[in-house]
Amino acid sequence: MALSLRHWLILALIPIGLYLALFDPVTLDPRAVGWLIRGTDNGENALGLHAFLNDPAGGWWPYTTLLGAPEGVTLLFTDSNPLVALLLRPFAGWLPADFQFVGPWILACLLLHAFFAILLLRDHAPSFVALWCGTALLLLVPTLANRFIHANLMAHWLILWSLWLFLDRKRAGNLAWWAAVMLTAAMVHNYLLLMVAAIWASAMLERVMIADWPTRVRLAAGSLAILLAVGLIAKAHGAGGNFEVTGSYGAFAMSLDALWNPGNPSYSTFLPAIAQRQGRGFEGFQYLGLGLLILIPAAFAIRTVQGTRGSDLRRLFWLVPALLVLTALAITPAVDFAGQKLLRLPIPAALDAPLDMVRASGRLFWPVAYVLVLVAIRLAYRLRHDRATLLLASVTVLQLLDLSGLLRAAHAASADRRPTWVRTPSPRWDRLIAEADDVTLAPAEAIADLQLYQELAWRAASARKPVIHVYAARTPLATRTRLMHEDLDFSHGRLKPKRLYVLLPGTPVPDGTRRRLVRIDGLRVLAQETRR
Repeated sequence: MALSLRHWLILALIPIGLYLALFDPVTLDPRAVGWLIRGTDNGENALGLHAFLNDPAGGWWPYTTLLGAPEGVTLLFTDSNPLVALLLRPFAGWLPADFQFVGPWILACLLLHAFFAILLLRDHAPSFVALWCGTALLLLVPTLANRFIHANLMAHWLILWSLWLFLDRKRAGNLAWWAAVMLTAAMVHNYLLLMVAAIWASAMLERVMIADWPTRVRLAAGSLAILLAVGLIAKAHGAGGNFEVTGSYGAFAMSLDALWNPGNPSYSTFLPAIAQRQGRGFEGFQYLGLGLLILIPAAFAIRTVQGTRGSDLRRLFWLVPALLVLTALAITPAVDFAGQKLLRLPIPAALDAPLDMVRASGRLFWPVAYVLVLVAIRLAYRLRHDRATLLLASVTVLQLLDLSGLLRAAHAASADRRPTWVRTPSPRWDRLIAEADDVTLAPAEAIADLQLYQELAWRAASARKPVIHVYAARTPLATRTRLMHEDLDFSHGRLKPKRLYVLLPGTPVPDGTRRRLVRIDGLRVLAQETRR
C-alpha cells in the first residue's frame, strides 16, 4: 500500500495519542525534572544523564565519576541512556541547568515503534483503516505501556526493526542492516540487545543453511565483526567486571498464566487479576489485553482455513528455536501459575553469575509476544477487506477499553505538578553541598530512600560535587567493599571533615560528631567541619 504524507500524518496520531494517554504533556518540557526525581527508574535515567553532562572529568563515553565516587559508574548501570548521552554531549554547554530527555525519548520510541509497525504491515493491509488498526494494536501490547517508569525499556521498536529485517529474505542477509540494529541496541539496553541478538542469530542460521560456501564465509566474517563491535561496547559499559552476584535469577520471571492475567486489578477492565508472587507482577507482566486475546485465536482459525501458502510468515519457522529459548529463560527456574509455585528446576551453581545478568528474565518473552501479535494481524489481513477491517477495528476498540486502567495509572504517575524539590526544598542545601567535598546518605545505601537520594544527587551533580554511592544495576565488588568500610568508619565516628552526611531515619549519630549536627527539612545532617 502506497502511503501519502496525509496517511503518514494520520498514522502518527497513534503514537502521539498513546503518549498523551500515558504521560502528562509537561513531561516533554526538557526543563521539567520534578516528575522524574521521585524515586523511580526514570529518575535514575535522568540523574545519570545529568551527572554525565555536568561531570568536570567527563569524556565522550557515557560514564560519570559524580555518582559512586571515586570509582564512578557507566550510565547503562544507572538506567540512563548511553545513546542519548552520546548524542547530547556536544551540546552540553547549551542545555538548561536542569535538563531531562526522558519524555522526548519515550515519544521518540513510540514514533519509531509505529514506523516499524507500518513497515511490517503496509504491504499486506487490505485497507488504510486495517493498517491503522494493525499499527495501533502493535502499539497497544500492554508490556510497552507497563514500562512507563523505565524509559530505556520502552525501545520495543528495536524488536520490530529486527522482525522487519528478518521477514524479508534480502534484508535478512544484509549485515550492514544487522550491524545498525545490533549496535543501536547495545547503546540502549542489554536486555533489548539480547532479544535483538536472538532474532539476528536466527536470520544468520537461516542464511547459512541455504547459502553457498563463499556466502557462508562472508556471513561468518561479518557476524564476527558485529560480535566484536558489540563486545567492545559491552566491555566499555562494564561487562566482564567483577560484580557481586545477587543469585536472584528467576525471582522476576513470567508466570504461565501471564498472557491472560493482568496481575494488577486496575490494569484490565474485563478480566480478573490474580496476584503474582513477590517480584513477578512487574518484570513478569505479559498480559496481552482482551482485544489481542480474542484476535490471536481468531487469526489462527483463519490460518487453519486458508493456510499460509506463499506467505513470508513461513520464514518465522526459523525463529522458533530462538523464541523457545527466550521463553524457557522467561519462565524458569521457578515455574509459577496463578500466583503459586508449581516446581523449581535445579540450576547449576556455575550458571549463577551468567544468569544473574538476566535476572529480570520475565522480560525475555517480549519478542514472542510481538511475533504472536504480528502474525495474528497479518492473518486477519487475509480476510476479505471489509471483514478484516471490521475485525481489527473491533478488537482495537476492545483493547483500548480493556487497558484504560493501565493508561490512567501511567498518566497519574507522570502528572506531578509539585515543585522540583519535595524532600529537600530548603535553599540551605545548595550552600551545604557547595562547601562540601562530597555527599552521602548514611548509611551509604541509595535504595533505602531513593527519592531523597535522587534529589541530593541531582543537587550535588549541579554543583559538580560527587556522591560516594549510587543506585546501579550492577555493583562492582570493589565498590561494595569500599562502601562497607565507609559505613564502618561512620559508625565509629571516623568522619571525613568535608563530607556532607545526610542521615537516614533511625541512624544513630556517631559519638563525638554532634557538633556537626544540623536539621534541614526534617532531616538530620552532619555538615562539614569548616561550617560554623
